[in-house]
Amino acid sequence: MIRALFFALFCIVVFSCATSKQSTKPNYQVFTDTNGSKALKGIINRSLLVNDSSFQWYVENGKYGEADASAVAAFQKNGAKISLLVFCGTWCHDSQNLLPKFYKLIDKAGFPESKIVMVAVDRSKTAVQNLHLKYQLKTVPTFIVLVNGKEVGRVEEYGKTGYMEKELGEIVAAL
Repeated sequence: MIRALFFALFCIVVFSCATSKQSTKPNYQVFTDTNGSKALKGIINRSLLVNDSSFQWYVENGKYGEADASAVAAFQKNGAKISLLVFCGTWCHDSQNLLPKFYKLIDKAGFPESKIVMVAVDRSKTAVQNLHLKYQLKTVPTFIVLVNGKEVGRVEEYGKTGYMEKELGEIVAAL
């Protein structure tokens, strides 16, 4: 019963935004991190990171690197089959490095942001609606590929090879 309720709620969050250019309607809390900087917890989107000077790291780190060509091709070929759930920490250096790379891939592939739900967690890696428990979150960022609401693969932090975007592309290519 609880699983069915959660799945219905998750589907509403993911698919209610399908007509929007934003990934989701933000629903988050602001807190001060242990180092005194602004941090977020809840459902966020790229626009929040780009347009808030507290998250200058997004713009700065977005200047480096290019999207992996094979990952772009995989998203272009199979992107219609998937949605993505991304756990991140606005306080986390790995998230700060990898989110701009992730969005370079998304942009280059033409993957719609409306099919992405981004969940910001606190330093304890707890998320709204206990999503951290449902998806057994261990590290951030974590990029989860979903088909019809079911997880088919994930990349945690830099992945097993150190190339998050390439590994994400391999998951999508295998569909």
